[in-house]
Parts: sequence; structure tokens; C-alpha cells
Amino acid sequence: MASESCVPRPLFGGVLSSTFPARFQDVSNIREVPDHQEIFVDPARDESLIFELLDLKDEVEDGGSALWFLRDIANEQDAGDSMVVEHSGTLELAGLRFGEAPAVAGTTVGQLAVSKGRQGREAQNIVRLYLANIHLKDASSDVVITAYEPLLINPLSESARAVAAGPAVRAEHAGCLPMSEIFKLCDELQCP
Repeated sequence: MASESCVPRPLFGGVLSSTFPARFQDVSNIREVPDHQEIFVDPARDESLIFELLDLKDEVEDGGSALWFLRDIANEQDAGDSMVVEHSGTLELAGLRFGEAPAVAGTTVGQLAVSKGRQGREAQNIVRLYLANIHLKDASSDVVITAYEPLLINPLSESARAVAAGPAVRAEHAGCLPMSEIFKLCDELQCP
């Protein structure tokens, strides 16, 4: 397996932190990004990590929260039907607490056709999307972590200029940590 330097990163002004490879650049201040999002990208691989701090979705049960957010992203991206590859259900995160209630997390992995910005359906790339939703009930917040791994780059996508069109080079072949491993690191959020 590839060995990469991973560094701790403060999120949302230091309220939370996560650890992931140094090759991911923070673009939150470069692009027009809402205050509730922190975005990190590896432009050489067209991979991205997005952390969102949202109001708690009380109407969504713990067991279905990750699937709910995956479907919401698929709808926002006009991705059509998303394919769920794996769904964890829920687990309690003993090391992450706000107040008395433990943090409850769910994860899912899906495959979507997405386009960047306003490029439209004709420029959609196929990506594997790793998603975790962490319910912080005492903080009335949901933390949503998404990790995008390209599988197929459309020649009409702006990504094709940076990483070339066609099947994406597997992380292992590029000497990088696979996104599935990076995602596991990101899920281990810390409250400093």
C-alpha cells in the first residue's frame, strides 16, 4: 500500500479537526464556498474531500441518515439514480461527544454521474462517493463528510484538462493512499 504523509487539519475555525494526506489543498478561501463547508482537493487526481456542518435533520433517523444525504447529493447533482455500493447502518463514536449525547454516525458508498459547476449532463464524470453523516444531537448539528474518487473522466468535463479523459488511474498505481483509506481517516473527527 502507498505511504503518504497525513497531517491534522483544523476545520470550522478549530471546532473540529481531521487528518488526511498533505496533497489535498484547502480551496475553501479560493472558491466561493458557503461558510458551512470546508473543501480540500487534489487537482492532480481530481479527488476531493468536503466537510459540511449543517443544522440537525431531526426528521431523518440515525439508521438512514447517510443514505438520505447521498440521495440529496444525487438530486442536487442531477445525477439520476445513484447506486449504493455499501451501507454501514449506524455506529456510536465514543471519542466524539458534545454534551451528554454520543455522536452517532452512518456511512454509505455510492456511484454517481456528476458534472462540475454548471457543465451539464453531457460532461458528467462517474465518481465513487464515500459519505459519512455524524449526528451531533446535543449540538443540533449534522457533520457530513463526502469524499469523491473519480472512476471515469468525461472528455467534455473540465477535469479532462487536468487529469485526462478516460478511466482514472488507481491511487495505488499513482503512489497514493486509496480514497477508501483516506475516508476512514476523515471519519475519525476530533473535538480539540
